[in-house]
Amino acid sequence: MYLDPDEEKILDGESGTTKQKMMEILVALGKVFGAAGMVAIKSAQVSGASYKTIGEYGLEWLNSLDARVVVPAVLNPIGMDRDRWREMEIRPEFARKQEEVVRAYERLGVSMECTCTPYYITETQYGDHLAWSESSAVAYANSVIGARTNREGGPSALAAAIVGKTPEYGLHLSEERRPAVVIDAEGVPDDHEIATYGALGFHAGSVVGNRIPIFSGIRPDRDQLKALGAAMAASGAVALFHVEGVTPEAKRLSFDLSGLERIHLDYGEIRETFSDGAVDAVALGCPHCSPFELTGIAALLKGKKVKIPLFIFAARNVIQRSREVVSEIEKSGARVYSDTCMVVSPAMERFDAVMVNSGKAYSYLPNMCGALARLGTTEECIAVATSGI
Repeated sequence: MYLDPDEEKILDGESGTTKQKMMEILVALGKVFGAAGMVAIKSAQVSGASYKTIGEYGLEWLNSLDARVVVPAVLNPIGMDRDRWREMEIRPEFARKQEEVVRAYERLGVSMECTCTPYYITETQYGDHLAWSESSAVAYANSVIGARTNREGGPSALAAAIVGKTPEYGLHLSEERRPAVVIDAEGVPDDHEIATYGALGFHAGSVVGNRIPIFSGIRPDRDQLKALGAAMAASGAVALFHVEGVTPEAKRLSFDLSGLERIHLDYGEIRETFSDGAVDAVALGCPHCSPFELTGIAALLKGKKVKIPLFIFAARNVIQRSREVVSEIEKSGARVYSDTCMVVSPAMERFDAVMVNSGKAYSYLPNMCGALARLGTTEECIAVATSGI
């Protein structure tokens, strides 16, 4: 693996022990995957931020590091809203440990925007090389923006942020971004409902695994693309997908689809993923809500009161830019939280069943929180939250 003179100096320890360790992580990763060299990155998004997932050993490792990031870097969601954790009924001992994790990352220069939607706050463009780690963010960056990132682990994303580079392999290479399977999704209604695309992604991910699919027969908008990619990344390991005539690389490049496996997904079967039944809470915003989603939720809640807990999650920056909308939402008794989400927060562990509009949450909630997940449209979720049925 080729390293330029400056990279060699970092590896030799001339920039400090921590930076040397970070370069060692990146070089080892590059050698495993056959990278020819390194590539400079525009930004990083670091997972391993919730104390629920990294625990004491992860915190000790973070506290052992002595360096600063050299590119814009944000965190994945943590285990609580940093300001409103008491409202979320987070235990004080957990909150104390979570604050220690946050301070450890802040000391390294990582921005305290704790979100799985960094593309709402970090300028990211077609062709940019990144080191992002959260599965839905990776799928969105690669697919919807046309940027280039592998699905990094927390340590490798942090290493890339500190060094400013990442090994150039996998989805950083044009030849690795071609579709490997065609999914015919004709019959999916164009209803602008993200849950429809979450259900489609849940089924598609379980079929394609980690292959790169290209979809035909659908025309999703950006929020639907977000839901589609997030669900495929959760039920499978999809880090990049294309949609004919919609996603940037599918529009700019000419893919040869002859000889590829073709899979037909029947909408009737996809719709069976939606289910009825009693729930203890409703949670929206996995991935974090866009401003448009918040506006839609506010409209559905107008003049209503919630009867069971309704959690809504969004990036702090998005909430600050949507203050009036958030205020309207919270008049209903619903709560809009930043910094965290339903999957990584212990707040959701007290519920037996949670209704969601997200294929990603539908995949993760049972194992991550021990709760039965029920999938419904956003409108259905609001109806359940306000009726209590």
